[in-house]
Order: sequence, then structure tokens, then C-alpha cells
Amino acid sequence: MRGKTPVFRPKFITFDCYGTLTHFQMAEKTREIYGSRLSPDLLERFIRNFAAYRLDEIMGDWKPYDQVVVNAVERTCKRNGVAFVEAEARQFYEAVPTWGPHPDVPEGLAKVAKEIPLVILSNAMDAQIMSNVEKLGAPFAHVFTAQQANAYKPRFQAFEYMLDELGCGPEDILHCSSSFRYDLMSAHDLGIANKVWVNRGHEPANPYYGYVEIPDVSGLPAVVSL
Repeated sequence: MRGKTPVFRPKFITFDCYGTLTHFQMAEKTREIYGSRLSPDLLERFIRNFAAYRLDEIMGDWKPYDQVVVNAVERTCKRNGVAFVEAEARQFYEAVPTWGPHPDVPEGLAKVAKEIPLVILSNAMDAQIMSNVEKLGAPFAHVFTAQQANAYKPRFQAFEYMLDELGCGPEDILHCSSSFRYDLMSAHDLGIANKVWVNRGHEPANPYYGYVEIPDVSGLPAVVSL
């Protein structure tokens, strides 16, 4: 764990779900569907492109997540000269509720849940998210989705919706995520000073945004002195 430990006990600890808590397996699913058609180098490029298009798809007005995924697959296929099959694209969306947590998550969450209410803010559909949350092994006081907020992270509207629903300000929460692009940059800009970066290897460190770094969720109790 590196960085300055928060010196307060937050009213809520808020989390990104997919990638941070739930093992987000879009890359694995991509290899399963397209691995036999692409060389290793082209497959890795396809995976990177797919991640970029998913982000691009959520930057405008809200639309259902199945449309986000299908559109991103179609654009990735076009860019890489791969035949697009909508039924294959929908497999990504349908797989999401089956994914469970990273191994470190249940124990780490359970320790802090005894003392501080836990909250999820996720780029999910209501119909998806609870299947994943139930696998996390700890109680959550609130689960907020992009569908409820009518906006996806990293748009500020998603975070503002969560804060309004919680009835608190940015100074009252500790926000935890493995992603700068989806979470920690926006949290910084909105004045959420207390942040934890769970370094899952998704993105490089970016100290400008001010956070405590932990390798996995087992390090979270120490951040809040539990």
C-alpha cells in the first residue's frame, strides 16, 4: 500500500464493481469467441480496440448496456476486418451476470462492512448487477447503476446521482476503483479527495489524481484503520 492514508472515517465506502470487485472477463470472452480467427497479435489489438469502443459508446446519452456492447463489438469488427455477427456480440452482455469476484474481494469487504456502509456505483443494468453483487460475499447498503442515474461513468452525472441519493457530499465518501479513466479522474474533478486505487494492472499509476494504492481489496481495511 502506498500513498497517504485518509485520516477520517468515511460515511460510505463507494466502489466500482466490474474490474474492481467482480472479475471483468471481456478479454477472456473475446479470446473465446474470436481466438480461432485472429493471430495472437491481431487478437490483442482487437481486445484493446474493443475496450476503447466500449468507453466511447458510454460518453453520450445513456442507452441500455446491451446496445453499448453490441455497438462496440460491431465497430471493433469493422476496424479489424472481422465479420460481425450480432448473436456473438450479445454473448458478451449475457455473460456478465455469471462473473464472480476476484479472490481477494469477499474477505476484504467483509471486514470493512462491519464498520462502514458499502455502496456500489456501476455501469450496469438493473437486471444484471444483483447477480454479481450476490457473489461478492458482503452486504451492500446501496447499489446504484448507470440505468438509475441515466448516465454512465466517467460522466459526472453518475457520481452526482449517487451523492444525491446518499444525501452526502464528496468529502464524506471514500471511492475505490481499479480504473482512472472510468472512476478516479472524475472523482478527483468532483472533489472526492479520498480515493483508493486497486491496482489490478488495468492501467498505469497516475499520482496526479491523489489516492491510496493497494494491490487488492485485502488491503482496504488498513486504509480505514480496521
